[in-house]
Amino acid sequence: MPSSLRYLDGATVESLCARIDPLEVVTEAFLAVRAGRSGVAPEAALRWTAPDGTAARSLILPARHEDTYGCKIINACLGNVDRGLPRAAGLILLYDRESAAPVCIMEGAHISALRTAAVSVAALRAVRPLSTVNRVALLGCGRQARTHLDLLVANGAVESVVAFDRSPSRAEALRDALPGLAVETVSDPEQAVRSAPVTIAATTTTTSYVRLDWLPEGSVFLNVSLDDAAEDVLLGADHLFVDDWHLVSEDDTRLLGRLAQAGRVTAPGATAPGARQVDADLATLLSGAYPRPITPTDRTVINPFGMGVHDVAIATRVHTAARDTDTGTLLPR
Repeated sequence: MPSSLRYLDGATVESLCARIDPLEVVTEAFLAVRAGRSGVAPEAALRWTAPDGTAARSLILPARHEDTYGCKIINACLGNVDRGLPRAAGLILLYDRESAAPVCIMEGAHISALRTAAVSVAALRAVRPLSTVNRVALLGCGRQARTHLDLLVANGAVESVVAFDRSPSRAEALRDALPGLAVETVSDPEQAVRSAPVTIAATTTTTSYVRLDWLPEGSVFLNVSLDDAAEDVLLGADHLFVDDWHLVSEDDTRLLGRLAQAGRVTAPGATAPGARQVDADLATLLSGAYPRPITPTDRTVINPFGMGVHDVAIATRVHTAARDTDTGTLLPR
């Protein structure tokens, strides 16, 4: 059994993440899942109401990537924003393959945000050349929106942004934090969606509101927060991609999962009378095996539920870099 447990704080994790290419890591993980070398186990969720009446939850996402095993614990409370705290916080644990003992514990919020954005950008890159994505719409202007923009810009995309947030001050803060981009803030989400070829939905809503007729021809809708897209978007888009059908279909809190459980949406390759079939999972799309052409006028929806394998894959790279540089704090057992 390993004699010590390595701890990596948030600043250390962020500095080590800067050494890796997150698009490469999440793409590699998708392909490993497709080949059976990586995978996820059922997730667990604990939900409660905080004393101020806002929703709180703790999610546990176990996964294996190649020869690494671990899990992400990610917690969030919607009331944190008003308290001046980050909405989400978490930890990632990695285990020794032989003894199953934990070998590393690291701050997880940065990796969780980076993984989420990397999946979005990798999927977008498979649908449209990033060099052609000059303008994006943001629904929600928090940490996820900023991480998505940072990653897009780092990969040669985005010159202008149209941003909507229910809190105008958050939209203005995002604009002030991005002096290198032309950022327009609007008071209407429909105006934002209609004015950009790519929309990133990164909100905390549980009520769907984005309609299919808002989406311009040829646009891509990244349904990151999972409940912004209304039924007609999910049922009527020309292409609908998910990261993991099992995770989506077993979930009864998000719209696509409820549609699946009602028999109105089926798995890739499965048909049912009157049901919309998910076109493919993202592993198929990223492997180049998706058989249908995506034309310049097609509307595409990417619905990334969130797979712990990507967190474990990025955390594995971070842990390797920490060992190579003798970084972090070694805790005795």
